[in-house]
Amino acid sequence: MGPFIIPFASVFQLFFFVCTIFEGVNAQVNGWFNAHATFYGADQSPFSLGGACGYDNTLHAGFGANTAALSGALFRDGEACGACYQLRCNYRADPKWCLRRASVTITATNFCPSNNNGGWCNPPNHHFDMSPPAFLHIARRGDEGIVPVLYRRVPCKRRGGVRFTLKGQSSFNMVMISNVGGSGNVKAVWIRGSRTRTWLPMNRNWGVNWQSSIDLRNQGLSFKLTLVDGKTLEFLNVVPSTWKFGQTFASTRQFF
Repeated sequence: MGPFIIPFASVFQLFFFVCTIFEGVNAQVNGWFNAHATFYGADQSPFSLGGACGYDNTLHAGFGANTAALSGALFRDGEACGACYQLRCNYRADPKWCLRRASVTITATNFCPSNNNGGWCNPPNHHFDMSPPAFLHIARRGDEGIVPVLYRRVPCKRRGGVRFTLKGQSSFNMVMISNVGGSGNVKAVWIRGSRTRTWLPMNRNWGVNWQSSIDLRNQGLSFKLTLVDGKTLEFLNVVPSTWKFGQTFASTRQFF
């Protein structure tokens, strides 16, 4: 019995079938993944898209106007908050609305819930609901407002150091951490008072807000952060003992 030979036509059909399957599940091609993008209302401020991550204002947080809300498959219960993505419109798939060779880097600052934007944010879709300035970097503004995009994770490049905004009351401490470089998204946080001298773990309250229930008033504060990529930095004595709730303190250290 001779060797089993697959006809060339069958090989091509099999290849096309496999590629079609992978395209439907956000297949990776040279480090880029398939997704779609929309933009939110033009009457909204481009600096207000920080809701589900807890940023009061994305401009004050150090991110500017190039931000986006992510579908659940990307948002992962807030773990993606602060992460940076490079997006380019898929010109081959939609030459009518896509700008050729254009790209933009956005920061994840919000969540796009299911049944929003015509269902584009439903699981398992990978979707970016972008600020208008970011969207118009890569696409023309059309009636449909939905374009195919390619995206990849990129390091975040921030100006200045990591920022700590103190919230809460009495012994309930909540800290909003912003302007984080490197991978951008924080995995673990510890806090230390000038009198406690021990690193105490903090718990994620929501988004980029981390909490502890230790009374650290009238103490200088230090923080230790670990990012999702495993990098760790200590921010020693970044907050003076005279701090008050509502204040923001910028460190001199940054992730790269």
